[in-house]
Amino acid sequence: MSHPLSEPAGGVSTLPREDEALSTASPWRVVVWNDPVNLMDYVAYVFRSYFGMSAVEADRLMLAVHEEGRAVVATGGREACERDAQAMHRYGLHATIEQDSRG
Repeated sequence: MSHPLSEPAGGVSTLPREDEALSTASPWRVVVWNDPVNLMDYVAYVFRSYFGMSAVEADRLMLAVHEEGRAVVATGGREACERDAQAMHRYGLHATIEQDSRG
């Protein structure tokens, strides 16, 4: 695998660690999972309130959660996705993050 070299002050070239390169190379996803507790209207409300989604988009993702068991509701860097997943937990939803292997 080819890595761009970086030169910190002092002129020494370094390669990024393999795990660091992988973790920044592909985006992360926030997945909300279906559960038997939360009402569909509430899930759509959470998506509108927290993510600022339109009613149409929130309803589409809520139906995906309900019918398919899960839906990707956000993508981005790992830290942002961890914050979003924690926010879903505060709303009482079951959410996880996963790395998008498609890059």
